[in-house]
Amino acid sequence: MFRNIVASAHQRSVFGLVLAGVASIALFSMVPRAAAAASDHAIAMHGEPALPKGFAHLPYADPAAPKGGRIIFGQQGTFDSLNPLVVLGVAPDAVPRYVQQSLLFRSADEPFTAYGLLASRVELNPERTRLLFEIDPRARFSDGQPVTAADVLFTYEMLKTKGKPFHRSSLAKVTKAEAPSPSTIVFELGDGSNRELPLIIGTMPIFAKHATDPEKFGETSFKPALGSGPYRVEEVKPGEMLVLKRRKDFWAEEHPLTRGLFNADEIRYDFYRDSNALFEAFKAGLYDVRLEGDPTRWMTGYDVPAVRDGRIVRDTLRFETPKGMTGLVFNTRRPAFADIRVREALAILFDFEWANRNLFYGVYRRAGSFFADSELSALGVPADEREKALLAAFPGAVRQDILAGTWVPSATDGSGRDRDQARRALDLLEAAGYELRDGELRKRGDNTPFGFEITVTNRPQERLALNYASSLSRLGIAVSVRLIDDVQYWRRLSAFDFDMIQWTWPASASPGNEQVGRWHSANAGRKGALNYAGVRSPAVDATLQRLLAATSREDFVASVRTLDRLLLSGFYAVPLYYLPETWLARSRDILLPQRRPRYFFSNETLARVSAAPAPAN
Repeated sequence: MFRNIVASAHQRSVFGLVLAGVASIALFSMVPRAAAAASDHAIAMHGEPALPKGFAHLPYADPAAPKGGRIIFGQQGTFDSLNPLVVLGVAPDAVPRYVQQSLLFRSADEPFTAYGLLASRVELNPERTRLLFEIDPRARFSDGQPVTAADVLFTYEMLKTKGKPFHRSSLAKVTKAEAPSPSTIVFELGDGSNRELPLIIGTMPIFAKHATDPEKFGETSFKPALGSGPYRVEEVKPGEMLVLKRRKDFWAEEHPLTRGLFNADEIRYDFYRDSNALFEAFKAGLYDVRLEGDPTRWMTGYDVPAVRDGRIVRDTLRFETPKGMTGLVFNTRRPAFADIRVREALAILFDFEWANRNLFYGVYRRAGSFFADSELSALGVPADEREKALLAAFPGAVRQDILAGTWVPSATDGSGRDRDQARRALDLLEAAGYELRDGELRKRGDNTPFGFEITVTNRPQERLALNYASSLSRLGIAVSVRLIDDVQYWRRLSAFDFDMIQWTWPASASPGNEQVGRWHSANAGRKGALNYAGVRSPAVDATLQRLLAATSREDFVASVRTLDRLLLSGFYAVPLYYLPETWLARSRDILLPQRRPRYFFSNETLARVSAAPAPAN
């Protein structure tokens, strides 16, 4: 599922600038030269930034792209807030993406490197224990007020105490944050073992202290945040529409990181409650860009006049990012899924071969790793000495066949009624204390039939869930499928109020703290956290720590592969499938840059043909 996927200011006085500069020079002078980082314009997770200081623009940005017009995005669901950084409410990501800015801007052309945006200078010592930013004196919020270190400190405190679990847990590792001058902010990062922490700090959207109520920060609100970004919120229709207008007084118009990006004068998000209505709206030309994740639609649904006459263009994009895992997630907090043998049995009963041929036109590949199609995947790769050393303290945490690289997801004869796989699954269920009686699977000594509910939020998920439920029924397992609206769905997920859901864990080329949010024991019971499976594993926790602390590429790869093996061994999800490519459909008036990013699709690169009028409301 894709959700994804969306200041003419008064000048400081010369006196103020001089004072800020003197303070900064004094501060930098206290740092030994030998401890200074090689780059003061960017931070890379591993290695060095690809772009030198003073680069003209990002490699995938087109400075000659046409400016103006309106780009409309369609999204399924609704929203009851404009702040997606807090636990309460459902909010689009448009405000932090287009309205707010961060100290650093992440490049889509590198695994994880971020370059100075609000920060004109960044210093990170080699031990990664001390992080310093100097704010660009030109940076302004949309009301003309300068962006200051106080705003950064304010944002840090708000996200650390009232943000989503990802930010709360990550920022809690900062041991000290202070502002020696109005333009300088310093973070002390403990022992430096979390190599991603500087990037998390650098990429958090900055809120204006003078325009943000700290008492109401964690609440749902339709009041847009005051930002320093290229757009401001123009119109809000709660749950229906969000309109952003390009600022004519944007402070970073000619900044290397924004040159060739943010090209439209207006960006609009339209919300549709039903996936079918969303698709029909696209075919009718009501919005401009669609990332397609449904093979049936991609193969047959686009045989329409708008495609045939060229009004809609379809692109197949390829990125170097590892392909993540889409699976049916077991909520292991539920007694029914506490036994790993039950989870493995239910995973065996998914008939990928039949579903791929009959439901998905054979376009999917079987998921068997959380980092598929990359060197980070453990599938088919024997554990090396580094991995074995990581696992030495946790004997038995990884199955021998997964350790040896011989395990593969179950495969069937594609008939939809593979007796051999059904027999394997039943053997595991019987070993877990279940028996098939009178066509129903029951716990020995218990008259209650074994069953559970799959919660879904759109029709494609419902179709797959019903097919899977039919397969399980052959072994007497009673499965119900419940389709609910988007808001209710997210509320239930936030409270872990489900038996099974379909979920996609996207993968990046540089896995980091997001893995902690997904898998660490501390997030298994934390409301709003992303550990939907309820994983509580000391081996996983220790591996996550090693992953974040890895200093070499070799140690990093070993840590990620170890995590992959542990998750596969735990059978926390029924592995489904992944697409090796990204499918994009767009209006012919929407332009992509000739040079595409290497790692992920960037909406910011889009432009509308200048000669074409904006679509009518």
